[in-house]
Amino acid sequence: MTRDVPVTRDVPMARDVVLGLGSCLDYEITWDGAVVQRLVDEYAVTPAEIGRDVVVESERDLVRSVLGFVRDGVGGERFVASSDIVETFAARFPRRITLGGSNVRAAVAMSRLGLRSVLHTVSVDDNVRRLLPAGVTYLCSAEHDSTDPHLIVQFPTGASVRVGDVVLDAPHPNRLIYVNDLPNREMVLSPGLGDLLANAGIFLVSGFNTVQDAATLDARMAFLRAQMRRLPDDATVVFEDAGYHVPALSARVREALLDRIDVYGLNEDEMQAYVGRPVDLLAPGPLAHALQDLRRAVPARLLVVHTKYWALAHGPGADAYREALEAATAMAGVRYLEGDEFTAEQFRAMPAHPRHAGGEALAAALALRLPGEVCVVPAYALSTPAPTTVGLGDAFVGGFVAGLVGERVGERVAERVGAAQGSAQRVE
Repeated sequence: MTRDVPVTRDVPMARDVVLGLGSCLDYEITWDGAVVQRLVDEYAVTPAEIGRDVVVESERDLVRSVLGFVRDGVGGERFVASSDIVETFAARFPRRITLGGSNVRAAVAMSRLGLRSVLHTVSVDDNVRRLLPAGVTYLCSAEHDSTDPHLIVQFPTGASVRVGDVVLDAPHPNRLIYVNDLPNREMVLSPGLGDLLANAGIFLVSGFNTVQDAATLDARMAFLRAQMRRLPDDATVVFEDAGYHVPALSARVREALLDRIDVYGLNEDEMQAYVGRPVDLLAPGPLAHALQDLRRAVPARLLVVHTKYWALAHGPGADAYREALEAATAMAGVRYLEGDEFTAEQFRAMPAHPRHAGGEALAAALALRLPGEVCVVPAYALSTPAPTTVGLGDAFVGGFVAGLVGERVGERVAERVGAAQGSAQRVE
């Protein structure tokens, strides 16, 4: 069903960039307040029923859940009882079909800079084959094609919905993900993964947040650790966290992998979940305490936290990752402005944009509070009438990996981007 294809790259590295481990297809809907309002009215949703923790077993539940996130202006990921719920809801809105999964979106972002990578995926169909960009090779563990779309809801600042006597106005733009995806729930890993890792310079681990069965997860962890023994001694392992469908299982992943992880990445929502409280992201004192609590919860070698105001590395030698943080921040920023089709020139032009003033102040203050322990890069202060909020964390990861690639060859990524060549191919 496949043919052998050499894994090639047009970056001057002796090693491959391997991005794992899941994959999916996304339905990105265009927010339409009138449609949402009609659903609220038809389902007679009340203010007391909305919330971010609603169990989604029907379209009405989905509406209640979406409204909870809109009210709070935050993003998140939730499991839905059936893909039919996704199909029904998505059909009410204009939508586009895109590739999803942290590793896949990171590969897409890197490809815009002419950087090649090889993916490990758990599902594939003709949409995936059509949409994978040039320069991306993939190894899929699935024995047959399947399509289990993820619903992506992006809402803008000020998105307004009346629920009973209450008017909800989103204080921030954000994105929501609703999922029922068996291949990602099972996360079967290919026996060929070890062969890929044997020549890897960088290995991204992501996607285990969708597994819901403890025994399945433990089996995957054992298999992955065995495959990771094939990694060269100098390979860099980057782990990107996510919202776990069964929160208790996240600890099993950390227990299994922390000793093999060099960089542990997470966003502001995940950080606050670990520390167990809201954190003022622009207050140096509370943030410094939160980072100490985060390190106790996640004792990784290096923590990378990315937010809408700043990105930081925390741990010994954090400042060595400044270029990777800069590339990551620029990648997330250009995708926010331009979407998937941003150009290398637009990426290079990001330093011309102003930085977020609060992020700059935070960076200076935190460096004084945690000298030698932290490296903070302010985010860009960006404004656009049509922001892309979905996949910004994944774009950040792609930029971070691109920055690591640049450091490995002794060059700045922004000075060496070029056009990708070749086409997406499957490898066994």
